[in-house]
Amino acid sequence: MRSHQAGELMLAETAASAGTTSERAQALLEDLRRLVPFDGAWLALADPMGHGYRFLASLDLDGPIVEFLSGPLMARDVEVTGTDRARPPLSPSDLPYPAEELPTWAECLIPSAINEALALALVTPEGRHVGFLALLSGDRRPPSPLTRRRLGRLGPVLAHGIDPMRSLLTAAHLVHGATAGVVLYIDERCQALPGLPADELLTPSSPVLATARERIGDGHVYSSFLWPVGGSHAPRGHVRVTALAAPEDVPPGLTGLALLSPASDVHGLTPRELEVLGLLVEGCSNQQIAHTLVVAPRTVAAHLEHVLGKLGAPTRTLAAVRAERGDLYVPAPLAGRHG
Repeated sequence: MRSHQAGELMLAETAASAGTTSERAQALLEDLRRLVPFDGAWLALADPMGHGYRFLASLDLDGPIVEFLSGPLMARDVEVTGTDRARPPLSPSDLPYPAEELPTWAECLIPSAINEALALALVTPEGRHVGFLALLSGDRRPPSPLTRRRLGRLGPVLAHGIDPMRSLLTAAHLVHGATAGVVLYIDERCQALPGLPADELLTPSSPVLATARERIGDGHVYSSFLWPVGGSHAPRGHVRVTALAAPEDVPPGLTGLALLSPASDVHGLTPRELEVLGLLVEGCSNQQIAHTLVVAPRTVAAHLEHVLGKLGAPTRTLAAVRAERGDLYVPAPLAGRHG
């Protein structure tokens, strides 16, 4: 009993350790062997787009077996323990080649002396399906109820260890004082970041997220901009939006993060002056700024004079540079793109 308790503690420590997701996955399989009997193991990360799984790690399996388990029907013949909440059955149209050409368990695993398997959908305590575990055995007897119960109990620990949100949360910690945040998906979906509340500015159709996606798509690993709260004239002030590209070790379907935090010093610039400055950063002429904001050119000139004075910048170019460096950029979409 004490050895199992020590083994479970070691597994939990590994799940909470630093390093990449792949490194933790490999270490988790090695720790798991001390708690659950198996002859080979395969661990995969769930595709956030719902297109199957991405191989993470294996233990004592040769190439053909790993290839079989990584294929479209990797869970077809295994006995599933737990609840797979996010994986609908595959249809023939999902397969890369005709169903009759798919390899079978008998063709791939029995020749390698694999006769039984125990599989587990890895679900976090919050109910997010993050991965899949398959434990293979040469024993012809099915896994015992004790083994099944123990593996089911360890499932949330394993899920925590490979959860892609871990890397995203680490990136989110770069933003001091974040008050809200979402994960951005490649298909325009978004999901609340665990530990941070929702915000009306971070809805799927929000122009805030459209701008964040655009900046990530332009290759910015880290970018920050201001956004007016309550309308273009910022009746409730501004909030800072930080767009972060996703780390390399998360699934391809996750593109990045958008986080909100309090706006820092705006150097006394008014909401209208910040709008003008944002268009200046985007390279607009006075005439273009006037057209975008529907004001007279002389009004724009007056605003720019105030902006240059408050930023201590003798030229428009220097004002634009200081705006970017000082996180004073307000994107144009709030007032419409210039022509």
